Amino acid sequence: MIKEIELVLLPAEASDAKSIHNKAATSLRIPSAKISELRILKRSIDARGKQVVYRVKAQVFVDETPAPEIFSINYPNVADKKPVLIVGAGPAGLFAALRCIELGLKPIVLERGKDVKQRRRDLAAINKEGVINPESNYCFGEGGAGTYSDGKLYTRSNKRGDIQYVLKTLVAHGATPDILIDARPHIGTNKLPQIIVSIRDNILNAGGEVIFDCKVTDFIIKGGEIRGVKTSSGETFSSEKVILATGHSARDIYYLLQKQKILLEAKPFALGVRIEHPQEIIDKAQYHCEIRDPYLPPSSYSFVEQVENRGVFSFCMCPGGIIAPCATDYNEIVVNGWSPSKRNNPFANSGTVVQVNLEDIKGYQNPFSLLEFQAETERKAYAAGGGKLVAPAQRLVDFVEGRLSTDLPKNSYLPGTKSSDLKEVLPSFVYSRLKQALPVFGKKMKGYYTNEAILVGVESRTSSPVRIPRDRETLQHPQLKGLFPCAEGAGYAGGIVSAAIDGMNCAEAVLTSI
Repeated sequence: MIKEIELVLLPAEASDAKSIHNKAATSLRIPSAKISELRILKRSIDARGKQVVYRVKAQVFVDETPAPEIFSINYPNVADKKPVLIVGAGPAGLFAALRCIELGLKPIVLERGKDVKQRRRDLAAINKEGVINPESNYCFGEGGAGTYSDGKLYTRSNKRGDIQYVLKTLVAHGATPDILIDARPHIGTNKLPQIIVSIRDNILNAGGEVIFDCKVTDFIIKGGEIRGVKTSSGETFSSEKVILATGHSARDIYYLLQKQKILLEAKPFALGVRIEHPQEIIDKAQYHCEIRDPYLPPSSYSFVEQVENRGVFSFCMCPGGIIAPCATDYNEIVVNGWSPSKRNNPFANSGTVVQVNLEDIKGYQNPFSLLEFQAETERKAYAAGGGKLVAPAQRLVDFVEGRLSTDLPKNSYLPGTKSSDLKEVLPSFVYSRLKQALPVFGKKMKGYYTNEAILVGVESRTSSPVRIPRDRETLQHPQLKGLFPCAEGAGYAGGIVSAAIDGMNCAEAVLTSI
């Protein structure tokens, strides 16, 4: 007999398999010995009451031995099959490659950056020396921006594809099975590189190819159909099917498409700052305690507020996290956040951003107007910081009250911060709305509105400010047969899971088109 039950557990109970087992037996009113196995299906934290609890959905096997759960995939060999070029080795590109293999197609993945091991040296130079490599950084390289942006896997993309399939594929490549059950699954920056390497190994073992330091510099087009790409090394790769999965920061790709007179569109995005608090402030507020229960993870938050008919919202919240320098070119500041798997750093940070629409840009004339607006703000942030990726920053209350901070609190941004008036960096409509929203957020969560918190600018790469259009049915560009614009870089996904799903959908569309 198999039963599905829901349990309410104290944090200590939720961490102990025997306690869960006994609670399940009590719930079913059966002796504990009759339970042959218990599998947790879903797990979430409920902090609405004074006592924080876990809510657990479990599958209980009573007097029955279940079949073992197997998380492994046997990929066929596709070395001699039809080649598909995949530009970009982020989550969209890698999952497109895996799906191509499953469908009997040979993926050839071209990545402008380095593999995860070599990439670490360039990240160290960014953090310690403030030196940026435009081809290898937090956004470019094996695994894409997700590799070093901690692997948050929460998504609402249920209608786009099979979320569980993506999660199970990650588990098959080394991720913890906890991501299959947690309400907000998360891998951790320290664990993601090994998973990415495992995916690459499976692609290579199946006869696919993954080529690093291979920047696409032009598209080969004949008669309205794509025929391949040219790279910075002078090499040409030929294929009638190209999945373009370059991510939201590969601005040069948009200009290459424009050069070939390929249709592009401006797309709204969001822009603001990254706000960091001491983690204990967030824990006290969310868990209603002075000291966080050791059986509870560092707490998070999520805010959204309408200010002057425009959304202001928190984005990519990182409990126990670090603010990272994510510029992809010289003379710009871009910040993001990440957390290790244990989320055990002393700070909590979150992007806090305002929607940017076409009507915000005076004299809107071309598909690059929002991209250029984004880039201009990033250059202002760089100038305000004074160079070497030092970021402009301000204490939270000082920002709202219009004061330059006399000093800045200790924070996690390694290249360093400089006290600045963020009013001079942010667009006026973004600044004014943030200024109004932050005290409201403080009313929603005790302790949030404090000068112990720091605003670091700018959080600007929330999504692509350019869309590469595609047909809804075929997923091909309406002007260019054989080109499949994919995921974040094309404006069709946001986050690891949704990008992975879009990559798989594009691979399936490739097969349909053959």
